[in-house]
Amino acid sequence: MTDIAMGARSWADAVKPYVEKAPLAALFLGISSGFPFAMIGANLASRLAQDGIDKKSVTAFSLVLLAYNLKWLWAWVVEGVKLPLLHRLGQRVSWMLLAGVLVMAAVVNLAVVDPASDLMAMVRAAILLGIAGATFDIIIDGYRIEILRPDQLGIGAGMSQYGWRIGAAAAGAVGLVVAQYWDWTAAYIICSLFALPAMLAALIVGEPERHREIASRKSGGELKQAIIGPFLDFFKRKGALLVLLFIIVHKIGDTLANLTFRLLFNDLGYTNEEIAIYDVGIGFWALLAGIFVGGVLYARLGLKRSVLISLVLMAVSNFSFAALAAAGKSNMGMAGAIGFENFASGIGGVAVVAYFSALCDLRFTAAQYAMISAAASIVGRFLTGTTAGAMIERFGYVDFYLLTTVLALPGIILFWLMMRSGLVDSSVGSAATEEGDQAPA
Repeated sequence: MTDIAMGARSWADAVKPYVEKAPLAALFLGISSGFPFAMIGANLASRLAQDGIDKKSVTAFSLVLLAYNLKWLWAWVVEGVKLPLLHRLGQRVSWMLLAGVLVMAAVVNLAVVDPASDLMAMVRAAILLGIAGATFDIIIDGYRIEILRPDQLGIGAGMSQYGWRIGAAAAGAVGLVVAQYWDWTAAYIICSLFALPAMLAALIVGEPERHREIASRKSGGELKQAIIGPFLDFFKRKGALLVLLFIIVHKIGDTLANLTFRLLFNDLGYTNEEIAIYDVGIGFWALLAGIFVGGVLYARLGLKRSVLISLVLMAVSNFSFAALAAAGKSNMGMAGAIGFENFASGIGGVAVVAYFSALCDLRFTAAQYAMISAAASIVGRFLTGTTAGAMIERFGYVDFYLLTTVLALPGIILFWLMMRSGLVDSSVGSAATEEGDQAPA
């Protein structure tokens, strides 16, 4: 296989695919995928901090996000179980509607809990939203990969990242502003509506042509394949363990840093409105620029070089927050750190997500991507929930963010070695090589 998605030969060719049907649908899928993360990530951290909850408890809540890292345990249900009545709409569409409703209900449930009076009730509500959001992610990712042609994987990844940040940023901004002038209960209830774009996109676009059903009500053998097939297919590939190691380590520093930004901003004395302007506002536009540049780089340079560039930039972005922490409260400093971090994340979101999408087999798209995306951030999230708060209190923000920069280096080195050995090319699955009109294997 030559480098993936090297079709574009001009700047016009690089831009045109962004307006095609499938990439546009990926945008709306991303919007709904991003908002639950904000509800139990940045917004929940702000809510708890403003209610006087201590740092260790606030960062411990990030363990709720581990539901996203455990979603592979039940991804086979989304992959192989047919929903009564709703299945007439298709396997992917039916699960999109059910998961969307579950997410909306979980957000409303979290909205009515008061963390100051019953912290354990808040824990339970956050866990339920984490499970519902992770289930929504399983179907969204599988649907996205299957509606995209192989040559659209890079653009589709970019549009999905646009959507993810639009959903996360919009939910973050709406949550902060509504909470500022009303309360957090109203903020969460209003934000539950962000589940609708993915549900509407699925109804409009319909069942993906490239989707391959592997289970039926009358075939226990095929259902068994839905459970074990994704793992057998992935691990029989050349260098599978090394590829998995890269997936696990490449984002440790980035995840560890990102889940603590709101604590830094609160301790530096930024108000909700300032956070909304700089973190959400400037960060949002910087991310859009990064995603666009990432899409062009992917088309012009190919998968391998664009991924390597993005890994280096994301490592440098962590260092910028060490500089902000050392400088103290500075609007220009915050704008620069947030802007660069989001620009780098935008480039990485295109290249890395496209590579992870290309790793999937069309028979197990939802389950394999659930496994891959779960592995990608599990270590960082676990470290954040168990040690980040204590590390910040002991060493301070400057040394903490310097550590996250160092933790990004193993992923850079490992991917470079994979490029040299040819493993990046040999590790991809049928999602990167087969068209939707081909007969199922």
